[in-house]
Amino acid sequence: MNLSTAEVSDNADQNRFELRLNGDLVGILGYFDSEHPAGIPGRGRPVVDFLHTVIVEDFGHRGLAGILVGGSLDIARRRGWRVRPVCTYVQRYLTSNPGYRDVIVPIEPARRP
Repeated sequence: MNLSTAEVSDNADQNRFELRLNGDLVGILGYFDSEHPAGIPGRGRPVVDFLHTVIVEDFGHRGLAGILVGGSLDIARRRGWRVRPVCTYVQRYLTSNPGYRDVIVPIEPARRP
């Protein structure tokens, strides 16, 4: 498997980043603009929730999820997004890759009544 052909792109119509390998879709990272759910831009940088990361089963355990998350965070940074890492894989990735701290918005703990 040649990982140099891995490409991360944004499929905004589906609210997801896509990872393609040799042109084949092998992974997705779903996101949601939690500040502007109707697509109406506001002031400042939008906060975007990274919800879930999925790699096609046949391509698992090859480092592709890391390529997808890193590429998605790079796109978010270029766009000026702030990212709330809801996905547990994204959270683990960020623990090992602290260079993305400038993009991250912490998840607030649940409030108890």
